[in-house]
Amino acid sequence: MDLSTFIVSVFCLIDDQLKDRRIRQRGPAPKLLDSEVLTIEVVGEFLGIDTDKQIYLFFRRHYGEWFPTLGQVHRTTFARQAANLWKVKERLWQELLLLAPHEPAFALVDSMPLPACLFARAYRCSRFKGEAAFGKDTLLKQTFYGFRVHMRVCWPKVISRISIAPADAHELCVLPELVELTGGGLIVGDRNYWSPKTKEELARSMGVELLAPYRTKKRDPAPERSAILSRLRYRIDTVFSQLTERYCIKRVWAKDLWHLAGRLLRKGLSHTVAILLNHRAGNRPLQLSQLLN
Repeated sequence: MDLSTFIVSVFCLIDDQLKDRRIRQRGPAPKLLDSEVLTIEVVGEFLGIDTDKQIYLFFRRHYGEWFPTLGQVHRTTFARQAANLWKVKERLWQELLLLAPHEPAFALVDSMPLPACLFARAYRCSRFKGEAAFGKDTLLKQTFYGFRVHMRVCWPKVISRISIAPADAHELCVLPELVELTGGGLIVGDRNYWSPKTKEELARSMGVELLAPYRTKKRDPAPERSAILSRLRYRIDTVFSQLTERYCIKRVWAKDLWHLAGRLLRKGLSHTVAILLNHRAGNRPLQLSQLLN
């Protein structure tokens, strides 16, 4: 489909989900419909436009006739309305997950570094003071300052949960938050998730079975089992690559944790919408490049 058809498809999908739903309990209705704001955000993120200002200017310049009230709304008003819809985005995301092709009882978990600034500026960085921390980027083999984004990705690679933690927080500390309310199932992680104690606790309290390779590769008593688990877990890297390249997840424009969480939430929503539309178009869900032609 072309971009115009994609925008219409996203709007119809979101508007149908928000139909007859009362979002505001009081106050005047906004000039720009909430479904229009969410459509602009979702499409903008898919196109790699990840700042509120750039998204606003792009749609006002190229699709102003499609969103006539956008020209009557100031950029800051648009950004404020988009940020205040975080609860709607979270609920909408969970509703669209039910429509997207995935297996909720089989998921992968992992985390990725999210630097808040360049390392040379870390000691004088005033953003996220008291919230960010220093951590280790195992891929680049260097220290960074910021957060780690922890995710649960249901098979075949649909993001179902996102959590933010300081960079020095261990994966096992965030794991209960990722798997809560899942109703049981199978979770596969890397060697950082190896913990017989945590495995027993999750099985007893949540009915979740945690599988992870042995903590150290050299002392691994079952290397063949670990190799199979690693091959399964590597599939989450495809999602991380899409979030890094297409959705520019590592560009931290937010100045506080609340706005950062909102930005990550809309990236997760946009990714799920793209997978759902790609599936309906007859393509493989994760081949997002085939969605626009």
